[in-house]
Amino acid sequence: MRPSGRKPEEMRAVSFERDVSKHAEGACLVKFGDTHVLCLASLEERVPPWLRNAGRGWVTAEYGMLPRATGDRMRREASSGKQGGRTLEIQRLIGRSLRAVVNLEALGERQITVDCDVLQADGGTRTAAITGGWIALHDCLRWMEKRSMISYDKVMKDHVAAISCGIFAGQTVADLDYLEDSSADTDANFVMTGRGGIVEIQGTAEGEPFSEEQFNGLLASAKSAIGTLVEKQKQAIAE
Repeated sequence: MRPSGRKPEEMRAVSFERDVSKHAEGACLVKFGDTHVLCLASLEERVPPWLRNAGRGWVTAEYGMLPRATGDRMRREASSGKQGGRTLEIQRLIGRSLRAVVNLEALGERQITVDCDVLQADGGTRTAAITGGWIALHDCLRWMEKRSMISYDKVMKDHVAAISCGIFAGQTVADLDYLEDSSADTDANFVMTGRGGIVEIQGTAEGEPFSEEQFNGLLASAKSAIGTLVEKQKQAIAE
């Protein structure tokens, strides 16, 4: 039995609230149960120096957790003068995931930065950030299209979403919360496109190594969950 009482394949309640910022070109507050992440997309008419005059744009991400996103107050990374390794790893993952579905040439020499700030953490912050970050990116591109800057359909190639799956108490489960994540035998994050393409898989055995059969079970669970998330994304942007 899962601590939350959910069935093995059952995700937490997922919601997307758009237009939560009057300044950002794209904005989404995404909730996976008690994990809440604010995703804001910002457009800049410039690219990183190494991309100047290359004829293509760039999509990147930044990630952070507010001091009271968890049970005990965390020190702001800015106060220590540098970002931690976990923060850097997660924001690079978010950036890679979003770029996987963007035609950078069609974007032009512009940069979109998706800031993902964790307001409340209960496991799966990176997967929520990727899934909600796509909504913020979508809205930013629509904002640009309305101003005749781009053709949305030429820039955005597909949806992208992410989910955590793991082996907890001997069974394959989807969308781990903190209690499960902190004691799972295996924990894996899957990033996939709307068409089912695999962008990235991060999997770790916390105790006994997992088998190929168990991995296939995790992958099947992830495919089903991401299919559901993509449908929820479609519903959210249609509203």
